[in-house]
Amino acid sequence: MPPAPATQPGSWRFGSVEWLALLLLLLVVFRDPLADTVSDPRLQTWTTVFVSVLVQAMPFLVFGVVLSAVIAVFVPRSFWARALPRHPAAAVPAAGLAGVILPGCECGSVPIAGSLIRRGVTPAAALAFLLAAPAINPIVLTATAVAFPGNPEMVAARAAASLTVAIAMGWLWLRLGKSEWIRLPRRSDLDDSSRARAFWAACRHDVMHAGGFLVIGAAAAATINVVVPESWLQGLAADPVLSVLVLATLAVLLSICSEADAFVAASLSQFSLTSRLVFLVVGPMVDLKLISMQAGVFGRRFASRFAPVTFVTAVVVGTGVGVVLW
Repeated sequence: MPPAPATQPGSWRFGSVEWLALLLLLLVVFRDPLADTVSDPRLQTWTTVFVSVLVQAMPFLVFGVVLSAVIAVFVPRSFWARALPRHPAAAVPAAGLAGVILPGCECGSVPIAGSLIRRGVTPAAALAFLLAAPAINPIVLTATAVAFPGNPEMVAARAAASLTVAIAMGWLWLRLGKSEWIRLPRRSDLDDSSRARAFWAACRHDVMHAGGFLVIGAAAAATINVVVPESWLQGLAADPVLSVLVLATLAVLLSICSEADAFVAASLSQFSLTSRLVFLVVGPMVDLKLISMQAGVFGRRFASRFAPVTFVTAVVVGTGVGVVLW
């Protein structure tokens, strides 16, 4: 029996990425009719939150995926040797500050950090960028200023605390991190002789890999929004210690995109400014969808160690900055 003819390099077929894009498009277009078919208000809330998280995060995920593919395919390794200080300890703060110029959220920073490591950037510097970029880029800081018009110091507090956590985690990785904890998937697609084909293959891979974990995180966040009673938060806001821990945990569970979390924090007016600052510092660094995406890109061993330590560091630094200011 003759073998099936191979697919021609230039041919196009409707694959998994196209199906995912079509599904997301249909969810957005038919969001209202789908909500009307669900009679239970709790299910309506779940559907609304799930779709909202995807709609918020997907543009930035796509931005990060495209930028990641550009870094992986078109940027030579020698560029990073020139762009960052050679000493790893000095490269960490430099990479953290680089987050100021990239307008993206945590969904895009994960694949970008993976590409940086593949291109020879020390993992500590890539991880500092991963944590800093979603919290100190111009879009996020502008949104924070708009959300807190009566507290302009919140912008500086968020930037300072987030950058401090990112640099501290980078230096901590230099001290205690092990290379075997990071297991980037093998990317034979990047070895294609055609840069155009390698670029498209890298985009397809990252959209499916990171996008699948984003869907899981969005579903978890929607479930938490439905399950946790809002009345529980009212009695905890008065306690200064519990309020910090509650909002830090809430930031992890809600998984709100960093471009939108300032408005949510501003609406939690029953909580102190310090606890709301912790909410803004923790959210872009440790949340359900981000942990899921980190596990998909860097491996479960990495996520199980990196996320808890980042959470504790963010709570401590955010609280410290808040106590100093307020």
